Amino acid sequence: MFYFLSGFTAKLAGTEIGVTEPQPTFSTCFGQPFLAQHPKVYARMLDAKLEQHGATVWLLNTGWTGGPFGEGERMPIQATRTMLTAALSGRLDGVDFRTDALFGFQVPTAVPGVESRLLDPRSTWRDPEEYDRKARALAQLFADNFARRFGDVGESVRTAGPNL
Repeated sequence: MFYFLSGFTAKLAGTEIGVTEPQPTFSTCFGQPFLAQHPKVYARMLDAKLEQHGATVWLLNTGWTGGPFGEGERMPIQATRTMLTAALSGRLDGVDFRTDALFGFQVPTAVPGVESRLLDPRSTWRDPEEYDRKARALAQLFADNFARRFGDVGESVRTAGPNL
């Protein structure tokens, strides 16, 4: 629910006027301009459906890997497709996971057909310490956005975000 309410995305050159490089932004529930109700209404609806159907939620990095803009590259579309297919088909059920120490979510350690380094973004950066700095800055953006917009949600949702 933390990441759903946050709705992290990026403004991209070619899709946003005046944008020349990717800029992090948040679009609550991944559709903020189109929400007729308060975002917590949609979060409660999603939570109820997940509970009712025992569904698993997956977050896919469809954005950037391998370094900052100008050094890294877009996540390979074939890797995205392979990960999505694996998640939807159940091939990731029961695989080994690691917990991302900063963001707190579970990440598969291997996905058949996907380079394992793509599952550990730090390993794709030439300078791992620069990755750490950028990751901490991103985590702080999440924390600040959430505190500003959703400080009144339950503790289990509030604490599901980055571990700063």
